[in-house]
Amino acid sequence: MKQLNQSQLNLSSIKLIEQCLKGNRKAQLELYKMYCHAMFSIALRYVRDKDLAQDITQEAFIKAFTNLKYFDFNSTFGAWLKQIVINQSIDMLRKRKFDFNIDEIQILKVDDEENWDVDDAIDVNEIKDALEELPTKYRLVLKLFLMEGYDHEEISEILKISVNASRTQLYRGKKMLIEQLNKRGFEMRYNT
Repeated sequence: MKQLNQSQLNLSSIKLIEQCLKGNRKAQLELYKMYCHAMFSIALRYVRDKDLAQDITQEAFIKAFTNLKYFDFNSTFGAWLKQIVINQSIDMLRKRKFDFNIDEIQILKVDDEENWDVDDAIDVNEIKDALEELPTKYRLVLKLFLMEGYDHEEISEILKISVNASRTQLYRGKKMLIEQLNKRGFEMRYNT
């Protein structure tokens, strides 16, 4: 299959979306093929179970195709779909009775600047592995903030927690991540 650059992908997506809105099932299949692997990877990043990530990906596409008439073309289809996948993943974690609200009581002032001293020898996979060892509430906030680029207001909406809880969980999650990496022999500090 020919690789498309980002502008070709966006143009191709727009054409497919227009065809999908007219009920074209082949266009739905093509749109699915364009985005399924990336969306599966996002779901897997959150739920850490391949079968569950596949289910979430399928449900996200069903939801997207059902609500395609509400897609306003102000963002890319991929960004819109990504939000659906993340929300589906968080909803699935909630169904497993995870409590995101534990830290809402404590108020911390947290600086969002990147204030990490990182060991140059550290590999991205080491960071990802250490991140996976963190408790879910910290892992999710760190992923949404650091990997997906969401701000605290967006994270609070996605996780249905307060902005302050998002800040607190990010702060604690960063400290725990550094502790995990230090245990693995890397020299890291978080400057508060």
